[in-house]
Amino acid sequence: MSSLATAPDAAARPGRPARPARPTRRPARPPLRRPRAVAVTGVAAGLADHLGVSAMRVRGLLAAATLAGGAGAVFYIWCWMLMPVAPGDVTPTRRVPVAWLSISAAGVATLGVLVAAQGGSLVRVDLPLGYTWAFWSTVPWVWTATVLATASGVWAGAIDRVDPARGPRHATVIRVLAGVALAIVFLGTLPLADVLGIRAVLGELALPLVGAAIIAASTLLQAWRRLVDDRIGRVRDEQRAAMAAHLHDSVLQTLALIQNRSEASSEVSRIARAQERELRAWLYDGDSPADSDLPTDLRDYAGALELDFPVRIEVVSTGTSAERASGELAAAAREAMLNAARHAGGEISVYIEGAASAVEVFIRDRGPGFDPAAVPADRWGVRESIIGRMRRSGGTAIIRSVPDVTGTEVRLSLPTGGRRD
Repeated sequence: MSSLATAPDAAARPGRPARPARPTRRPARPPLRRPRAVAVTGVAAGLADHLGVSAMRVRGLLAAATLAGGAGAVFYIWCWMLMPVAPGDVTPTRRVPVAWLSISAAGVATLGVLVAAQGGSLVRVDLPLGYTWAFWSTVPWVWTATVLATASGVWAGAIDRVDPARGPRHATVIRVLAGVALAIVFLGTLPLADVLGIRAVLGELALPLVGAAIIAASTLLQAWRRLVDDRIGRVRDEQRAAMAAHLHDSVLQTLALIQNRSEASSEVSRIARAQERELRAWLYDGDSPADSDLPTDLRDYAGALELDFPVRIEVVSTGTSAERASGELAAAAREAMLNAARHAGGEISVYIEGAASAVEVFIRDRGPGFDPAAVPADRWGVRESIIGRMRRSGGTAIIRSVPDVTGTEVRLSLPTGGRRD
């Protein structure tokens, strides 16, 4: 007990220097990035995550800096323009309906224009150094309505249009409402020209026209960008088609000739077939999704097996099927193909048939065959990975094979309605 009590003081005995304390490493700050699911722009959330504080505190500091001289607004816009978005495949979404809030406020300001135009008066504001600013009472309402309507139209066309929570229809509705608001502002200000003269209200009449021109220009710019993207896509498809035709007439035919002149299980045939498969997939398949369909997945798996085993696998698909590569049917088919490549070798055929009631996969090899009932109990490949998996998913697995007889066939069937109770 005494040794335990004195052990911590051993380093502090007289005549022995104390050990310096190891500096503790501070955790690295997250990168300065805006998240993809945000309230408006994600600037406050990105700054809060980087600084390790709450987003509400950052918003409060930005609001206080804005009221203190506008520095907060400038810093906010600067961060919005330069701060990158967090990487990911999901399109950014926004919780706050900015366009609807802006167009609603623009509607209130438009009513203010109509009311001020009916009982308008000249307003004088005394400025420093003895100057006086005189303006008609409709000017603040015209400016407010024009800026809000223009901002809502541009925001809806540039940001809400690509937002999955809103879309192009939402953007069209907002732009139409913004155009109506600007038209009302223009028509509500127009009668003042008869009372005050055209020069007195020329600026007020020009404001809604400029706002409408900005909305139209942003819409035309987006349409031009879509047109350019479509043109680039067509040119890319034409170049890919020309390249595919050239390679089909030269390289693919050469690879097919090599396969026909060599044995199916030879190394040369395997390499030529793998290269042909990869080249065809690059030319014709394009970018496949992460969860591809059943025929595409089995073709890719067949190509991988041909590189590891002396086999040649043909995958044929007929009909239509919604079965995905992540399903149980695909897993059972891959296990059957692996067993055929490992134990039979040679040529293997995979036939996929999609119907309205069920999806069936046939895996047939030309090996020596085996007795399914004689498979040892500790061999789980056939019993659980194929038969048990299909039974648990609501399908069936039938294996037809006889020892010392050429050929084994595995038939997998899964109803399209999913699991059967």
